[in-house]
Amino acid sequence: MRKPAAFLALATALAVVAPDALACTNILVTKGASADGSTMITYAADSHELYGELTFTPAAVHGFGAMREIVEWDTGKTLGRIPQPPQTYQVLGNINEHQVSVGETTWGGRKELKGPSGILDYGSLMWISLERSRTAREAIEVIAKLTDEFGYASTGESLSIADPNEVWFMEIIGKGEKQKGALWVAVKLPDGTISGHANQPRVRQFPRNDPKNVLFSKDVVSFAREKGWFTGKDEDFSFADVYSPLRGGTLRGCDARVWSVFRRAAPSLNLSSDWILAVPGAKPMPFAVKPDRKLTVKDVMELMRDHYEGTELDMTKDVGAGPFKVPYRWRPMGFKVDGVDYVNERAISTQQTGYSFVAQLRSFVPQPVGGVLWFGLDDTYSTVYVPMYASIRRVPKSFAVGTADFSAFSWDSAFWVFNFVSNVAYSRYSDMIQDVRRVQGELEGRFLAEQPEIEKTALKLAADSPAAARDYLTDYSVAAGDEVVARWKKLGEFLMWKYLDGNVRDTQGNVTHPRYTDEWYRAIAKDGGDRLKARTLPDEPKQPE
Repeated sequence: MRKPAAFLALATALAVVAPDALACTNILVTKGASADGSTMITYAADSHELYGELTFTPAAVHGFGAMREIVEWDTGKTLGRIPQPPQTYQVLGNINEHQVSVGETTWGGRKELKGPSGILDYGSLMWISLERSRTAREAIEVIAKLTDEFGYASTGESLSIADPNEVWFMEIIGKGEKQKGALWVAVKLPDGTISGHANQPRVRQFPRNDPKNVLFSKDVVSFAREKGWFTGKDEDFSFADVYSPLRGGTLRGCDARVWSVFRRAAPSLNLSSDWILAVPGAKPMPFAVKPDRKLTVKDVMELMRDHYEGTELDMTKDVGAGPFKVPYRWRPMGFKVDGVDYVNERAISTQQTGYSFVAQLRSFVPQPVGGVLWFGLDDTYSTVYVPMYASIRRVPKSFAVGTADFSAFSWDSAFWVFNFVSNVAYSRYSDMIQDVRRVQGELEGRFLAEQPEIEKTALKLAADSPAAARDYLTDYSVAAGDEVVARWKKLGEFLMWKYLDGNVRDTQGNVTHPRYTDEWYRAIAKDGGDRLKARTLPDEPKQPE
């Protein structure tokens, strides 16, 4: 097996960029790493072609011979059908009624393993596992069994799979053309730690005789031996390095996001950026770290809001940020100038997010109250995470499937309302984002502050009638979603009024004309040169300063 340092030595140039499709981020938090004993996972579903909406599938009982249609998430293509079990559970977005939650990031992997023979794509596997599982471990078993029986239809994926007690990190890839089944490994995070993945596999060596904490396909090593990709001892086998050999671009565009989570959650570790910058000989980042302090739900929300601020990758520091320090770059990420390749950064917060969530899973809060999907549309930095309880019976209309889509803008759609505000804000970002964050903080702060009282009432209702508690939480979640969308529309109107035509209204509503920064004026003067210099007549009176 080639060692990571050898791969890095080949990757000193950072021009190779992960494809735009490989563009999601997950954070995983164990019970012992959270402030309240929750487990949490996050997911930013990022794609320029993903319309953000909150799916809802009610629990169901299925008769003998019932079948489930498999529709590929990325394309909408029907891949086949599989038998339904006698019962399936309610699924709200990426969480089910038993507080099992699943997220993913795509990493592709070896080109030799593309096009496997199967009908189960990664998206279908996520939701089918939620429909059929009461625990994270059961979800892994469902995925393994179904891919063995019906085959895998996607490329390499990392999956976050959690329940109120355990958080698992699973990696899976197919076996190539005309080959059924999948190669996979799943590792339970040590309690007290956090981890993450961002379109780059991260499971390397793993124990072979610890089924309580590590599960894997029986041929995960032997398959690589047969292909000639690995010749060492079993204990030296690295899933990530064998099935997705490293590239400089994927380190910079993918693993860098995990590095940024770790550096913020555990600054005392002083994690070097050598690995993500492909410095030859650099050691891989740790698989998981212990945060410097236990994380609240709000902390995890903020970890999802990251542009590498304060690091060497900070996107507000070069001319591409413009005069208003925009931490975004429109695609493509890579570009060539005078024969030299360059690359823009790919941060966690990105403009093409369809939806994101923070799943809060609690063993100490009974059903139907324990699971909360804090759900947001569009860019994580400017979204509002709205509490959607896992037991609710319906979702807000503006969040629901079928309300709108990518074919046309709609004020009825939460996705379009949030995109309207963020796209307005990009035009004068450093000023407008302060107004956006102010309203975001007010809404999220209130939802978090009122959570204990809402749940106290729901639990009291549940003692007499679980159905009444579900109705109460449904009404609360739907009202919260409706309120946020209405408030966000007003925010968009306010931004248009306050910043009309490049002006800025002060707190009294008076129009002002703030200057650009001296730094930006210098850049303009340097680029414009003599053409921009003011001209005066020889005998013209001098104007007062």
